[in-house]
Amino acid sequence: MGKGRLEAFSDGVIAIIITIMVLELKPPSGAGFAALAAIVPTFLSYVLSFLYVGIYWNNHHHMLHAVRSVSGAVLWANLHLLFWLSLIPFATGWMDRNDFATAPVAVYGVVLLMAAVAYFNLARCLAAANGRDSPLALAFGRDLKGLLSIALYAAGIAASFASTRAALGIYVLVAGIWFVPDPRIEGSAWKSLP
Repeated sequence: MGKGRLEAFSDGVIAIIITIMVLELKPPSGAGFAALAAIVPTFLSYVLSFLYVGIYWNNHHHMLHAVRSVSGAVLWANLHLLFWLSLIPFATGWMDRNDFATAPVAVYGVVLLMAAVAYFNLARCLAAANGRDSPLALAFGRDLKGLLSIALYAAGIAASFASTRAALGIYVLVAGIWFVPDPRIEGSAWKSLP
């Protein structure tokens, strides 16, 4: 099965997710610059969530570029990832509306954790569909970066019950780890693909 429809569908869903997030940004009621100070936390949570969705979109694009075909398992694994990504606007909004309280910050972490698990699973399904010697399978290997991210999200969720700032710091750290293009994806083995 070709990968074109999967890529187009995923791009459309991710574009909708970003649109929903930006529609949640409400302008302040005041006309002065001081009014902007009140929405700084909202804006920062939007930036973090936008960054996460962008990182997933970028890495998803590169993963699909590295494979020739997809399977039924890949289609379901991709839907699983898109499901968790689609909950990012909800978790972001709940966290912001409740002044970054414990439960919303923990739920935000759960959504990020489950998206990471789904991405890890999608990579495994794509590697299986394209063979152990495929550029994707060779590039990802045991995927220590993905496993580290999952562990950090779990730590962030646990930390949210003691300090929401610490939890948010961990979530920002994971975004920072993934912000730099993954050398496994940007490597020369990928350049040989069509």
